[in-house]
Amino acid sequence: MFDLKVGGVPEHFNYPWYLTLKNKEYTKENINLRWKDFYGGTGQMCKALRNGDVDIAIVLTEGIIKDIADGNPSKIVQTFVKTPLIWGIHVGAKSKFKKIKDLEHATIAISRFGSGSHLMAIVNAHNQGWNVKNLKFKVIGNLQGGIDALTNGEADYFMWEHFTTKPLVDNGIFRRVDDCPTPWPCFVIAVRNEVLENNFNEVKKVLDIINNQTANFKSIKNIDNTLSIRYEQQLEDIQKWLKITKWNDGKPITKNLITRIQNKMMRFNVIKKKKNSADFIKNMYI
Repeated sequence: MFDLKVGGVPEHFNYPWYLTLKNKEYTKENINLRWKDFYGGTGQMCKALRNGDVDIAIVLTEGIIKDIADGNPSKIVQTFVKTPLIWGIHVGAKSKFKKIKDLEHATIAISRFGSGSHLMAIVNAHNQGWNVKNLKFKVIGNLQGGIDALTNGEADYFMWEHFTTKPLVDNGIFRRVDDCPTPWPCFVIAVRNEVLENNFNEVKKVLDIINNQTANFKSIKNIDNTLSIRYEQQLEDIQKWLKITKWNDGKPITKNLITRIQNKMMRFNVIKKKKNSADFIKNMYI
């Protein structure tokens, strides 16, 4: 039995992984796949890839591109969710801030530098025409840290996935002032170079299994009810999320896509210079 460690955020996007593990689909291929939840998001997972704490990570596109450019010894093997991620821009329920324009000089809660909450705050600032150099950040670790920081006034606003934070809006903990979708496919699958070099076939089997699961995910009987209960979300919110979310169908990621994303990230001042797009990806379907 070959051991592989995979990590991702404990959110509805990754429920297909739970199903394949529950059905022991990897065990049938002689692979012992172990899942680890990362509450700190992409920045925490990039660190885990670098340290060898995980072999495979389901990470935000912008975060892993920046980290590979900064030396993370990993490759993107495919997109996982090919539609944009909708980032909600949240303030505390009792906050004085009412509109997005009020937030120009406010302090932003981020899980960590290099995380999606950090990079998308820069994208949002660019969209608003704000001076990115003036942004003020408060590192809070994870979603609970964001709740605490906005509640006690350590930070003024916090960006996190719209549907994951919707219950906090419904419960009067957060107030959402706007949304900011990613201008690229939101989640990709990244694998450590060492694992790709030594265990290419095992990684490909894992991808085949998860792609087969996501291809039929929406047609699973009562999947909307299952997700609603498991992730404590309103049924209508899950149904809306399912409608706008598309997983990858197993097609390889292209150099063209990476180039287009790098161009946008350069424009948003998220990365300082472009690198050869081939350096970011590994084609598993040669």
